Amino acid sequence: MAIVNVRISGAAERALQQLTADGTSTSDAVRQALLDAVALRRRRAMLDDARLAMADPADRAAIKATMQEWADVDPW
Repeated sequence: MAIVNVRISGAAERALQQLTADGTSTSDAVRQALLDAVALRRRRAMLDDARLAMADPADRAAIKATMQEWADVDPW
């Protein structure tokens, strides 16, 4: 396990205060914030990919064709 020392001030310090206001330890708050940041980056990347696909007529046609193929599939 790595040990990380950081100095924070301003907005980051206020954010940490909010994350620890319920009694969460600073270490737990920072660990969760790192995991949340990675998840947010992944979601943003997926959204960017989806936007690119929707902007491409060939990709939109492929999506439409796939949806039509699966339209009559009974999920149960």
